[in-house]
Amino acid sequence: MAIITEEEEESKTLVTPEINSKSESAAMKNPQHKPESQNPFPFWFHFTLVVSLATILSVSLSLFSSHNDPRSWFLSLPPALRQHYSDGRTIKVQVNPDESPIEVFVAESGSIYSVNVIIVHGLGLSSYAFRGMIQSLGSKGIHGVAIDLPGNGFSDKSMVVVGGDRDIGFVARVKEVYGLIQEKGVFWAFDQMIETGDLPYEEIIKLQNSKRRSLKAIEIGSEETARVLGQVIDTLGLAPVHLVLHDSALGLASNWVSENSPSIRSISLIDSSISPALPLWVLNVPVIREVLLGFWFGFKQLVSFRCSKEMTLSQIEAHRILLKGRNGREAVVGSWRKLNHSFDIAQWGNSDAISVIPMQVIWSREGSKEWSDEGQRIAKALPKAKFVTHSGTRWPQESKSGELADKIADFVSQLPRSIRRVAEEPVPEKVKKVLEEAKAGGDHHHHHDQGHAHAGYTDAYGLGEGWTT
Repeated sequence: MAIITEEEEESKTLVTPEINSKSESAAMKNPQHKPESQNPFPFWFHFTLVVSLATILSVSLSLFSSHNDPRSWFLSLPPALRQHYSDGRTIKVQVNPDESPIEVFVAESGSIYSVNVIIVHGLGLSSYAFRGMIQSLGSKGIHGVAIDLPGNGFSDKSMVVVGGDRDIGFVARVKEVYGLIQEKGVFWAFDQMIETGDLPYEEIIKLQNSKRRSLKAIEIGSEETARVLGQVIDTLGLAPVHLVLHDSALGLASNWVSENSPSIRSISLIDSSISPALPLWVLNVPVIREVLLGFWFGFKQLVSFRCSKEMTLSQIEAHRILLKGRNGREAVVGSWRKLNHSFDIAQWGNSDAISVIPMQVIWSREGSKEWSDEGQRIAKALPKAKFVTHSGTRWPQESKSGELADKIADFVSQLPRSIRRVAEEPVPEKVKKVLEEAKAGGDHHHHHDQGHAHAGYTDAYGLGEGWTT
């Protein structure tokens, strides 16, 4: 058996070179021989893979977008946040002339006929942090108002943009490709791929730019904040108002204060600085931002490191939800970029428009040494301001709301009563005639009712012009 096996191996060895030589000679005789056509399987495999991935991404995006849907997002909120929203209201404001109006959330407490105090939060916070303070002010006979600046809290954080050729990310590109394939069919995409050898992205851009609807984060700077504050105060009839600026709200509202000093009765600065207490630059770093905003323990460490170490877990979780939801992170980070980091508080505070406004600085005495030194610097920059301290940290936690409200109420009560000037408007001649006849006729009762009706506001005819207390 061993001999037969060796003969078979030898025969195989002899046959192989013969076959190879025949193949080589055939190839030499026919040098123009073309290889067989390429197997279509790899193309269809990659095409199917691309469409499948696009489908998966589309489904994932639809699931993710449901969290940004206002209704779904609101229903997922903790009861405390839903209650805070139910206690407030929204006001339409025009941030930019060429854009649609947006909604700004306002929380109030106390009689609207008393002294008005409006609180403006710093970036990363919202009116939710000051709900205890406005309630405490209301119990003291002061009308407390806290607003959510656009991009924060319950105010609009993004707007729908139609059309345009703005750059979009890879995921958005894939989503548009998939949407166009659904609209025009798979064979349209296949024909385009045969002609170009690639996905027809240029064609997609041309078709989609004209009808693209995308969300744009609302970013506010000093100009946008000035428009918002002016419209909110006018809508609520708060002027002249006692203004409370917390944290980075000083840099955002400083221009409006300088241009509208007659409408401001006093200013209280609570731990105000150009740089927000919350390090917003961290929320612009990929992966890290997802960890910090995606998990309560990550955000808790961030808040404890720079803002407050005494906030409860439920309070921290509420701030995380408000900051993360409905594109809030993009809006807040964009607003942080627009801050004027070269703002000179000494130059601002000693200007002619600001120096005549009563001012107090409320500063934390429980912060770091660096923060205490910053408070001393602010006190020297504003020598005319009253300087007091509070027992909270840079983010005034709810446990200190009553203490902060007491300091604001004490400061406001020491000032003369507010004098409100209602905008002067021309009174129609017919109305003038009626008033003159009533005055000449000695109709005291009618005159008294009319004076009462127009105290503090104007009616459709522009009546009510004058001074009221």
